[in-house]
Amino acid sequence: MTSTLRTETQGHVATVTLNRPDVRNAFNDETIAEMSATFTRLGAEAGVRAIVLAAEGKAFCAGADLNWMRRMADYTRDENLKDAAQLAEMLRIMDRCPKPIVARVQGDVYAGGMGLVSVCDVAVSVESAHYCLSEVKLGLMPATISPYVIRAIGPRAAHRYFLTGERFSADEALRIGLVHQVVTLELLDAAVGSIVNALVHASPNAVREGKQLLHDVAGRTIDRALIAHTVEGIADIRASAEGKEGVQSFLQKRKPAWLDGK
Repeated sequence: MTSTLRTETQGHVATVTLNRPDVRNAFNDETIAEMSATFTRLGAEAGVRAIVLAAEGKAFCAGADLNWMRRMADYTRDENLKDAAQLAEMLRIMDRCPKPIVARVQGDVYAGGMGLVSVCDVAVSVESAHYCLSEVKLGLMPATISPYVIRAIGPRAAHRYFLTGERFSADEALRIGLVHQVVTLELLDAAVGSIVNALVHASPNAVREGKQLLHDVAGRTIDRALIAHTVEGIADIRASAEGKEGVQSFLQKRKPAWLDGK
């Protein structure tokens, strides 16, 4: 079986590359299974501090593979439930990956590809990329990716783009919050590299706990229970080994231990 991904690790950075340029990196059940296994593995690898999600070819991800869609057209409802659950689990694994994920968007993003960008912690896009939630044009809706896309762009923008299926620019993706930075193709690697460099120089434990904090706090009502949770969080991380080391290294004007060898 030919792998639909290419994975490389250099130093503390793993790069996962969608490797189906002939079909615009559209995903199928094989890709979904590989992505789930790969991000589970990388999330557990102690030496990995950041993950870059990249793609080969002109498009970042065109959503679902046409051959896979042809098979799905004849699925029963139960078969569709099983199939959709696998995609949902892949997105959940990526979203909950304890390592930060940076999307290197070098080309167009359509349909399910929007979900991939949305589950990444940071997204950098080339200025020439276009984005589209095209499901309504096929009589469908972006159901499985919707929690992540709505979180990224907000309900108001989702109302427009979920319902119209309009294609929009990288600048619009930046305006609505889907991506964090738009650059020329020549500057894409430098922009991604700058973000990754910041991530790998931060405390690995603080990054991991900070990502969990975002999941715990975002969208929650600010009540006594949430405040108590944040109080416990700062107390725990202050008492942690890296928390103590970070403060001591700052006060002593030296590099923290996690930067040994950098």
